[in-house]
Amino acid sequence: MKNLFYVFFLIISLSCDKRGAGPFLATPKPPEVMGSAKFQNPLLTAAPDPWVAQRGDFYYFLQTLGNRIEIRKTAKMSELAAAPSQVVFNAPSTGINSRDVWAPELFFIRGKWYIYYTASNGQDVNHRMFVLENANEDPTTSNWVDKGQLITQPTDQWAIDGSIFEHGNELFFIWSGRPGAQQGNLTQNIYISKMSDPFTLIGETSMISTPELDWEKKEFSVNEGPEILKNPAGDVFLIYSASYCGTDDYSLGMLKLNQNADPMKIASWSKHPNPVFTKAPTAFGAGHNGFFKSKDGTEDWIIYHANSESHPNNDGCGNVRSTRMQKFTWNTDGTPNFGQPVAAGASLEVPAGE
Repeated sequence: MKNLFYVFFLIISLSCDKRGAGPFLATPKPPEVMGSAKFQNPLLTAAPDPWVAQRGDFYYFLQTLGNRIEIRKTAKMSELAAAPSQVVFNAPSTGINSRDVWAPELFFIRGKWYIYYTASNGQDVNHRMFVLENANEDPTTSNWVDKGQLITQPTDQWAIDGSIFEHGNELFFIWSGRPGAQQGNLTQNIYISKMSDPFTLIGETSMISTPELDWEKKEFSVNEGPEILKNPAGDVFLIYSASYCGTDDYSLGMLKLNQNADPMKIASWSKHPNPVFTKAPTAFGAGHNGFFKSKDGTEDWIIYHANSESHPNNDGCGNVRSTRMQKFTWNTDGTPNFGQPVAAGASLEVPAGE
């Protein structure tokens, strides 16, 4: 009995704290308030002509590097700067694609990866477009096959900034061209061609946009960097960069493909009268863009380059351009609303799902 009383007393003692304040129970901590994860622009410095391809759980980022093509692979676009980078193409020491390796774009088409890029032999009049192919699931592998030059029809012409899209079960290629480059004509138009496969242009080349508005002709008359964007309803837009890339006024313009229209005809495309994305403080010369979806697929994002400082001497077309991204929405009429470039250093919420 004595032992039983001792055990009871011991249990009571252990259940009280040393200050006699009652049973000793750990006070649960209130749940920590976790703010949304943030990132800041720019994502990368010295990174012009950004491009993002998205497949499965990963994003693949490319940019202009001049003498090679690298792919950064990341599961989170907000952590792009920490992503490993793999060289997948080194320009040859001589030849038609040995210099000016610009604006590479990566696509997964009909079971294979393709990279479309611009290059030359160092002479501006000889800029042309080229294609690489990879049958592996992961494009950062080194098994890339050179498919050669994409030759425009009916004549081989100056061409840069190639991109590809499918429409009506057909492949189309779009790019910026200067048909009078040999004669010193610096006007850049946007052209389109059908493709028989991802590395062959067929049929006549058609011009679908030319610089005709004042904001498209700052320093030089330029339409370049064409990219296809589709809204949730399936409407097709072509977003392009206008004016000389070295100016603060380098901006994005927009064409819309009329419903049930032939994309090969210029009359099928309606041009928006004003820029849809243009300079802002700490974001000068904003342009040359791409698009991607957030990790969970609920948000639309634009990626682009810009300069943090003004370049009044029109010398902002170099490696000082930095890569940035921001979320965009859709207007009630179905057109994209990109807003204004967000200030460098501003805190932004990471893409949904990251």
